[in-house]
Amino acid sequence: MKGGTLIVALAVAGAVAAVALWPKGRDVDVVTVNKAPLTQSVVATGRIATPARIAIGSPLTATVLEITVREGDLVAPGQVLARLRSDDAAALIAQAAAALAEAEARFEQTVQVGRPVAAQQLAQAEANLKVAQAEAERARQLVAQGFYARSKADDALRNAANAASAVDTARAQLLAQAPGGTEHNAARARVEQARAQLANAKARAAQLTLTAPAAGTVLTRKAEPGDVASAGKVLLEIADAGETRIHATVDEKNLRLLATGQKARGVADAFPNQAFDAELYYLAPAVDPLRGTVEIRFRVARPPAFLRPDMTVSVETVTGHKDSTLVLPAEAVREPASAKPWVLLARDGIARRSDVSLGLTGIGRVEILGGIAEGDQAILPAAGALDGDKVRIREPRKPKVGGVQVPQGFTK
Repeated sequence: MKGGTLIVALAVAGAVAAVALWPKGRDVDVVTVNKAPLTQSVVATGRIATPARIAIGSPLTATVLEITVREGDLVAPGQVLARLRSDDAAALIAQAAAALAEAEARFEQTVQVGRPVAAQQLAQAEANLKVAQAEAERARQLVAQGFYARSKADDALRNAANAASAVDTARAQLLAQAPGGTEHNAARARVEQARAQLANAKARAAQLTLTAPAAGTVLTRKAEPGDVASAGKVLLEIADAGETRIHATVDEKNLRLLATGQKARGVADAFPNQAFDAELYYLAPAVDPLRGTVEIRFRVARPPAFLRPDMTVSVETVTGHKDSTLVLPAEAVREPASAKPWVLLARDGIARRSDVSLGLTGIGRVEILGGIAEGDQAILPAAGALDGDKVRIREPRKPKVGGVQVPQGFTK
């Protein structure tokens, strides 16, 4: 009997305690909706890229005599970078020069000697033809008078025909020796061919001196004096001194926030305290299906001196900014990616759901465009409160050792 009485007494005490505690509600942490500046940005990591890398090598197999630059040197267009030696280069030039001299002499001989000789030979052939024709006519008359046999006239006619053929040959020879004739053109062609061979030999020798095709910076030096440079071997690598760029990638979910022309700030990992300006100029037309990323590129109009090719940099692209707007910590907004994001407010001791419209998204904060007002108190999800619950706002906790504080009354 005593046990039953004790159970009843405990039950009554529990009920009294529950009734006493119920009006207090659930303890919750809240943050206050207030106005503050907000910047929305997209941060990407990339590398410094030069417009072009120029590989300098020898087209010939030759010995390296001198390398005039080292890594990091700035070079100007046409500056000598290296000199090579090839034993046959000078011999080829001498041989081609001798061939040119011979061709020019033969051409001169054609003009000065060949043509006059051909003219004399034509005159002689024409004279011989006249004599032969006269002999043939005389033989014909004597045969008609019965003084010569018929065979004598035939011999005279054959001699005249041979003389006429000799005239044709001499005339053709004279035409060949004249300007525009075959012999004249052939002699001129031999001269041009010899000149081309000499130019080729000189060009081959010129390839033994390697020069900078454009202004830039020497990145690598892969040869030393005494090395044998084979054809196609890269001796030096130069970064073109053109526009400095940054190639980076961002998650495809940020693509809607980016547009060409947006301003950005870059920071090199090696120099974190020296930021520099950049501008977004390229968005890749396709998404990498394996990584779900998009390639983006930036121009650096005034690159600082410490930037180096392939240096790792972080780039923050500002996609929106407001000097003053309603903001909340991102953790206070429920279902932010859905069509109807909402916030649980503490109003008169009751948790009330309120749909909100979102704007810019900053680091850890979001802009509230509508649905709640400045001064409203949003309940943080960690409290576990539901719509309609009685709630009691917990007093802000003091900062922990080390400066870590539970989020309360967000005011930034």
